Amino acid sequence: MSVAVVNSGGANISSVLHALHRLGAEPEFTDDAATIRSADRVILPGVGAAGRAMEVLGEHGLVHTLRELTQPVLGICLGMQLLFDSSEEDNAQLLGIIPGRLRKLEETAELRVPHMGWNSIISQKADSLSDRLNGKWFYFVHSYAAPVNEWTLSTSRHGSTFSAIVRKDNFYGAQFHPERSAGAGAELLRGFLEHPLP
Repeated sequence: MSVAVVNSGGANISSVLHALHRLGAEPEFTDDAATIRSADRVILPGVGAAGRAMEVLGEHGLVHTLRELTQPVLGICLGMQLLFDSSEEDNAQLLGIIPGRLRKLEETAELRVPHMGWNSIISQKADSLSDRLNGKWFYFVHSYAAPVNEWTLSTSRHGSTFSAIVRKDNFYGAQFHPERSAGAGAELLRGFLEHPLP
């Protein structure tokens, strides 16, 4: 199976690649549209700002390519956020694959933003990728969050409830970092790589 990891200009890509290698995959980190279109699985990682990530995708000519993919695609952290319409961060227009606007998490005396740490997730809708992950703990680092809507598979909470895993057709997203989430994260990545996804 071929796995393309999209170069969206973010940092810490090596940890995603190492996590995939540990599962027996041979991922290719790439900004080549033909390589991405021909891959069996596509992973869109991201660490950083939404606006800059969209600029990088535009510079590489990948915006239309990503929107048109028909194979299973997994957005991770900022990569998940890029699947949505827009974000309050940079007032950025995103890929527009999943309807919705990212909002900044509310900071209080008890709750710091960015949200950094381990949270459990709660399943909201049956799906072959997320069913086995209900109640498990994952590592989050983010300041913006996706709303809970009809494409939400699992939720988590930091002050307010937000989407932790989403899916629209062949596009999946995980707000947390599976590559930094020990066994539960490996289980999600293994499920994405190995199980037939509708």
